[in-house]
Amino acid sequence: MFRYLNKRGQSTLEYGVVIAVVVAALISMQTYVKRGIQGKLRQASDDIGEQFSPDKTTGVTTVTTNVSSTENVTGGTNSETTSTSNQTQNRTANENVATLNEETWPK
Repeated sequence: MFRYLNKRGQSTLEYGVVIAVVVAALISMQTYVKRGIQGKLRQASDDIGEQFSPDKTTGVTTVTTNVSSTENVTGGTNSETTSTSNQTQNRTANENVATLNEETWPK
């Protein structure tokens, strides 16, 4: 009976050691995996190229604000003031990007 328990305990210990080694390997490789992912992301963004040409991209933003305010003042022994204010704001934006043959590429 003790022989069976010893083998069972040895098996559990072996599993624990294997799990500890795998966890230690993953923790030690964390930096390398992170650098690899960052390198792939950098390469993908470099492959896309410039997102816009600073000389050929123009944008116009128009903001229109309308404010209307009404104030009523009633005098007398019981004076009363009533204020009403309405405000609306419209924002429109337009961006023009040059075509591929108009682009200026850095040298």
